[in-house]
Amino acid sequence: MPTRTRSAIRRTLVTAAAVALTAVPLTPAAARTAPRESTPVYSYAQAVRESVWVDTGLDADGDGRSDRVATDIVRPAEPARQGRKVPVVMDASPYYSCCGRGNESQLKTYDAQGRVVRMPLFYDNYFVPRGYAFVGVDLAGTNRSDGCVDVGGRFDVQSAKAVIDWLNGRARAYTSRTGGTPVRADWTDGSTGMIGKSWDGTIANGVAATGVRGLKTIVPISAISSWYDYYFAQGAPLYDGGPDELADYVESADAHAHCAAVQRELADGSPRSGDWTALWSRRDYVEDAAKVRASVFLVHGMQDLNVRTKNAGQWWDALARHGVRRKIWLSQTGHVDPFDYRRGAWVDTLHRWFDHELLGYDNGIDSEPVADVERRPDQWVTSAAWPPAGTRGTVLHPAAGSRAGVGTLGLRRAAGTERFTDDPGLSETDWAAHVTAPTPEKAGFLTAPLTRALRLAGSAEVTVTATPTTASAHLTAVLVDVGADTIRDYGDPAEGITTLAERTCWGESTAGDSACYKETRAKTTAVGYTVVSRGWADLGHHASVTRGAPLTPGRAYRMTLHLAATDHSVPAGHRLALIVAGTDKDLIDPASTRPTLTLDLSRTTAKVPLVGGAEAFARATSGRATAPAPTVLEGIRTPHGTRHVPAG
Repeated sequence: MPTRTRSAIRRTLVTAAAVALTAVPLTPAAARTAPRESTPVYSYAQAVRESVWVDTGLDADGDGRSDRVATDIVRPAEPARQGRKVPVVMDASPYYSCCGRGNESQLKTYDAQGRVVRMPLFYDNYFVPRGYAFVGVDLAGTNRSDGCVDVGGRFDVQSAKAVIDWLNGRARAYTSRTGGTPVRADWTDGSTGMIGKSWDGTIANGVAATGVRGLKTIVPISAISSWYDYYFAQGAPLYDGGPDELADYVESADAHAHCAAVQRELADGSPRSGDWTALWSRRDYVEDAAKVRASVFLVHGMQDLNVRTKNAGQWWDALARHGVRRKIWLSQTGHVDPFDYRRGAWVDTLHRWFDHELLGYDNGIDSEPVADVERRPDQWVTSAAWPPAGTRGTVLHPAAGSRAGVGTLGLRRAAGTERFTDDPGLSETDWAAHVTAPTPEKAGFLTAPLTRALRLAGSAEVTVTATPTTASAHLTAVLVDVGADTIRDYGDPAEGITTLAERTCWGESTAGDSACYKETRAKTTAVGYTVVSRGWADLGHHASVTRGAPLTPGRAYRMTLHLAATDHSVPAGHRLALIVAGTDKDLIDPASTRPTLTLDLSRTTAKVPLVGGAEAFARATSGRATAPAPTVLEGIRTPHGTRHVPAG
């Protein structure tokens, strides 16, 4: 999407004074023209700061009284005096006191009277002067809220939904956690936009899936759409923890003392077997996509190995099936907020999105391209639709290679077999580094060098027919762009960015809440290959994700692996590769055995979303292919041994 440059968002703003806010009188002609942009005409320094506790109607901690969630509010004072109501930007989070928000790990701070002094991130500094209220909600069981953390379940979602109900006159709130006087939200028109990264954005997805009235739009950033797909991939365990451990990580001291029953429910309902249980059904927002009334502006890093883009892809597709109005940004980063990789364009776009969705301004953002995709570091392309028009699932067939080479990947069905032995000590980066040579721990298949670029956009599937030698087996399927390139270094601890000392300012500051944040730049690395997408599965769950079963050695099993959504252009001169292997080190846990698997290539396929479909593939591979030389390629290394929480 083209970036509009305006003085209010230029990167040269380096002090809070540089964004001093003044009211500009309208001429009679301008007054007759519908506004296209909210401007900073209200005082942030004089904004109303208040805290209320909203009644959720639930008693998670079993103390005999309804849980109340702490809701901190910053809103402009002038509209209420003028008899005008304002919309709300909301971030509901478990991280306001335990872990912090954003690249600088900001926490809420309070004055002696318990009023919020600092809200993390720039949302209040920027939007309150423009006529919005900002509301920061402590999820149940965190910071100053009652109740228990249940990791994406009813208590989490109701924490935020109850606040939207209160903003629309359908719930009660009070001036204190245990008593106080009732408080009405008579300063708002009830129109709410939820935003947040990771767990915060996940709650936005969950609340939207309730169909609550008054929620006009959500902006989920690197967010979960189904909690099963955060912890497992088709039966294969992705992390060595569970939701009970995550709850323990964020909950308040009060919740820790009173929520043992909820902790047990989380532990018992999430067995490491990878079986889908009722607990996961209650945390699957994709199944409730038909209830979504809000528009969705989805943002995700295509190399996010914390909240993997399968969560983004399946949510996007489900929303499309139900006609939800959508917009999407896809970056080359890992688990990173767009404020930290495309700051000026992000603030501009988010501003215009909220103006359109919450204030109803006809600013044209709804007629601009739906998708922004980072093709190279800091180089973005747009698409009128996503996946682009003409994208078709194209079935590619792997074929066995010669004794001295590796397999091939093309449109024609092939016969034969390939074998590999699971090596839990190796990862997708190890396999990709040796993709042009046969190695015992993987089966690799490559196209001929491309004569023109080939674009993948969407979610791929790899169907394997595999015969194991043991009673358990985990599988990984990886798509790789083989060729030299410069990409964001998503395997670095900062996942593709470098934080600088320079600060830029995005809104108005006070003594206790600065609007100025450290700038960043892309952290890049030169590579010989790029992992484009990956998917994992436990072969014992081939029949159903609901319940796995031991395998019969020597028997063939058929299973389809669902790969993460992506948008990647393989340049001319590069090759597209498919790798099938076992344990992807530190991204899935190994099986209980170390099997050798034989692939029946006549019944193994990759269905890849190609712009232009099979015709585009045929054109791109029509040149004369040269035999791949056995070469070790340099590529990015993922942060092995690191376990994440979905924090921001």
